Amino acid sequence: MRALTIDPAREGSLAVTDVPDAVAGPTELLVDGLAVGICGTDHEIVAGEHGAPPPGSDRLVLGHESLGRVRTAPEGSGFAVGDLVVGVVRRPDPVPCGACAHGEFDMCRNGRYTEHGIKEVDGFASRQWVIEPERAVRLDPALRRAGVLLEPTTVVAKAWDQIDKVGGRAWFEPSTVLVTGAGPIGLLAALLGVQRGLDVHVLDRVTEGPKPGLVADIGATYHADDVASVADAVGPDLVIEATGAGSVVLDVLSATTAYGITVLTGVTSAGYRLDLDIGAVNREIVLENDVVVGSVNANLSHYRTGAEALARADHDWLERLITRTVPLERATEAFETTPDDVKVVVELSDA
Repeated sequence: MRALTIDPAREGSLAVTDVPDAVAGPTELLVDGLAVGICGTDHEIVAGEHGAPPPGSDRLVLGHESLGRVRTAPEGSGFAVGDLVVGVVRRPDPVPCGACAHGEFDMCRNGRYTEHGIKEVDGFASRQWVIEPERAVRLDPALRRAGVLLEPTTVVAKAWDQIDKVGGRAWFEPSTVLVTGAGPIGLLAALLGVQRGLDVHVLDRVTEGPKPGLVADIGATYHADDVASVADAVGPDLVIEATGAGSVVLDVLSATTAYGITVLTGVTSAGYRLDLDIGAVNREIVLENDVVVGSVNANLSHYRTGAEALARADHDWLERLITRTVPLERATEAFETTPDDVKVVVELSDA
């Protein structure tokens, strides 16, 4: 069958190639691939920054933002033929560490986890794929076009979970959130904030294209100013940082009101240096009981929360986040960025 693959150790090796047909074992689901989303992690793998093929192979099937339809399911699996499903990306380490043993593989302590389409396990950018029932999540059938957004939604579902857990150390009743970045992660973070009834503000540098309208249409407020100006104007209790831009990360560290929580979800490239008055930042964080927390990946609870959030959302709005689609045979075109891209998706099926 055909799949989007790469040799992470060899520059320019991204290609649609033939791979062995997927064969499900007696306890596994066989899934027809429908779509995969392309994100910054995929671009980093293509650029040779990280990524590892399965042991014994020199090529990795890409695609961790999945969407598929069950073709066969074992009896008693909890799934039926035709179910719309997404595969969980991270697999617990085999030891396992304490966190993995408690189902919190997103918090793996020893780094021996593996990840579909990223680290030592083939991804979902193929005509068919196989997954264990306990590592699949069922979606609302109405999400056929937008269900590929579940994996990025799990990232922000975890961010909101972290906010709740950190905020719960004392009286906690936030009203205003600032999201920096209006890419898929930022927009989905804003969506979940609106669903929580918060006053949501989204900051991005562009003034044209689809992003301002997408923000406005969920009832949030769009800004194309600097972090300090927006923070002074709206007084955010919470910040979700989704750009990974070094200067923005620095600015959000002191952007919240007292008892503020800042969640960093964007990953900054190493080597980016800025002048920083660490004394002033430390003073503000300590004296205001602020918290800065990093958040990445997701566990099963976040997948379920994300699936519920997408089911409640305006499906037309979700589909507008997908600004460009390409068929599998032209999948390499998904890595050619254009100014109005929000989410680029590779369609694996014509159905």
